[in-house]
Amino acid sequence: MTIYNILKKLIVLIVVLGGVYFTAQLFNYSTVTDHKKDPANSEYMSRYNVYALKTPESIEFGGESIPLQRWDVKESLDRELLVNTYWQSQTLLFLKRSNRYFPIIEPILKENGIPDDFKYLALIESGLVPTIKSPAGAVGIWQFMSGTAKDYKLEVSSEVDERYNIEKSTVAACKYLKQSYEKYGSWTLVAASYNAGRRFIDKQLKLQDAGNYYDLLLGEETGRYVYRIVAIKMIIENASQYGFKYRESDLYERIPTRKIKIKTPVKDFAVFAKENGVNYKILKYFNPWLRKAYLTNKYKKEYEITLPAKGYINFALSDYKKSDDSLSVK
Repeated sequence: MTIYNILKKLIVLIVVLGGVYFTAQLFNYSTVTDHKKDPANSEYMSRYNVYALKTPESIEFGGESIPLQRWDVKESLDRELLVNTYWQSQTLLFLKRSNRYFPIIEPILKENGIPDDFKYLALIESGLVPTIKSPAGAVGIWQFMSGTAKDYKLEVSSEVDERYNIEKSTVAACKYLKQSYEKYGSWTLVAASYNAGRRFIDKQLKLQDAGNYYDLLLGEETGRYVYRIVAIKMIIENASQYGFKYRESDLYERIPTRKIKIKTPVKDFAVFAKENGVNYKILKYFNPWLRKAYLTNKYKKEYEITLPAKGYINFALSDYKKSDDSLSVK
């Protein structure tokens, strides 16, 4: 056997062995290992990270300083920052919806002398879902109960429920909040009483001989309530610092609208919608306070119906219903 043949066979052997080795490695890395046996510093674990969050040195709610130098206060805020930062889907939806609804709420708060921070109270109450209803029967962005809504001049009936009207319910909420501030002189206690009720907060302040929210021992929901508002405020106002990445186009649009005033009954809102260039679905989306497919309006009260600006939304209109209440035949 010549030296040439020996070298040739040696090269072939090296190539074959190399192929076998790399094939074995391929199958080795594609196999799911038993992670219970993986060391803490394994490649698998090194790719997964959960970060502790830095609490701020100082922050305010409603212009009032939060006493973060207290360990109990700092840890309570830390809990809400962690929960709402790592509940990514919900908080990202909050970010998206706030772009649409905060511009409606903010000027009403300002006009009524309510701190801008209370828009975050509305957010945690309802997630900024105008049609939301709690198991207890609280309704709308500000989660009004029926009796409280009527006390603040909102109409609540089988056909009209103004708790679902963003503008009117925000005005009513401002009145409620102002009355609470006249009572407590503290926006933090105002927020707590919005959740638990004034009577309960009054009782606890007296029972515990406490002077502010941060000194009160409260149940789980109210005890976390203000901290959750503040945490959401921090995340939304500094989203990128908490890992939320989005484009402006990802936020829900601020839809231009127009208003139509009516003082008469409406026999069929599907027909009414069509006559005004929209469909029934869109009419109800912008006016969830209209609870039926009709409006008797026997007292000829003036209502203001909100619709998207003309030409802003495109959709198909059927020819099933006509304004004379007759049905066309297809």
